[in-house]
This record gives sequence, C-alpha cells and structure tokens, in this order.
Amino acid sequence: MAQANGGKVKRLARTTLSGQVSEQIRVSILDGTFPLGAQLNEMELAASFGVSRGPVREALQRLIQEGLLRSEPHRGVFVPELSDEDLQDIYFVRKSLELVALRRVMGLPGRTALAKKLKAIVRQMEVSVRREDWPRTAELDLEFHRELVDAAGSHRLSRGYATLQAETMLCLHKLMGGYRTNKALIDEHKLLADLVGGDDAEAALKELDRHFGDPVRTLHKANALRQGKTGVAAE
Repeated sequence: MAQANGGKVKRLARTTLSGQVSEQIRVSILDGTFPLGAQLNEMELAASFGVSRGPVREALQRLIQEGLLRSEPHRGVFVPELSDEDLQDIYFVRKSLELVALRRVMGLPGRTALAKKLKAIVRQMEVSVRREDWPRTAELDLEFHRELVDAAGSHRLSRGYATLQAETMLCLHKLMGGYRTNKALIDEHKLLADLVGGDDAEAALKELDRHFGDPVRTLHKANALRQGKTGVAAE
C-alpha cells in the first residue's frame, strides 16, 4: 500500500479545498510518488495533508471520474495499471479525435498563428529533453496535441478530448523512454507543426496517423530501456 508520508507529499492547510487535495494527489500519481497499482488510503492521506477525510473523499472521487484512480468494490482505491489493451484503446480514441480535429483545422484560415504556437511548444520540449525532464516533456507533448484539437473550434470535441487527458498523461509518462532517440521525439512534433502551417492537408493527416505509431511496442521498448536491457529494436 502506498504511503502518503516521508516528506514526498506536501502537507496542506486545514482550509484547503478538495480541489487542492485532488491536485496534489494528481501530481503525486504523475511524478511516480504513487506508482501504478498503488492503493491509496483515505485515512492516511487525510492525516498526511492535515485535513479531514471529507475533502480527501471528494478528491478521490474526482480523480476516479478523471480516470487517474480506480475504485474496486470491497478492496479500495488504486492507481490503475494500464494493460496493453488499455493503451491501445486510449490511443485509438485519441487518434480518432485528433484526426477529426486536424482535418477541420486544415480547412481553416489563420493556421500560421497555430503553427507558430506549436513550434514554440516544441522549443520548450527541446529544452526539457536536454535536461532529461521527462515529466515536463510529457506535459508539453500533451499541450501540443491539446492545442491542435482546440484549434478545431469545437467545444464538444475539446471536451471529449479532455476526458482522456488524465489517462493520456499516465500513458505519456510510461512511453517517454520508448522513442528510438530523443531527437525523434522533437523531429516528429516539428514536422507536424510545419505541416499544420502548410497547405497539404493529406500530408498532415498522414503524418499525424504515423506519429501515433504502435503505443504498445513503444511501451515495451521503454520498459526494456528502464530495465537496462540491450538490443532493443529501433522503430
């Protein structure tokens, strides 16, 4: 069972709202303080944060709705472990929504401004990759794709995409080590930004489809690299 102590989780004031509690738990999940498969104990969290159990209970329910936590009857609340099937399904939905968004975006005026915004995010990604700041790199990766979806101008599409945000972050944190090189991660996003600013819609759609690749294969590569294995095949 994951312990919410040892100085890893910031103690919160008693006036803290459940939203602040949920944000701290969210950060702790994404930075690995609460690893995949860990069980979270409501009483321990309340004691660690210095709040009553009410705000913690509300925070846990919020994170369950986001998909960052899973409630199992008669067992408790856990950080979900993502199976290969989960990963494939999340990326299937992501790719479907992003391709729809990009097709609309490529028919809109003013894409030069969007391309500049995407390239600015890529420059930040370059800095985070050089620093080997993978949590920040994952955040920027998601920001890049969220900007692309939001540019389609559909509130419903953006809302649907937002429901995947938490699970996508879990995926990205697991996948970051699976690129054949750090340069590939940057180059792919640079190319997408260039194509968004251009006039070849089909090329942009084809590249976005290719960009998603095979997330399960990438995950297996990332796991192998984390374990120090050699001979991992390049993508």
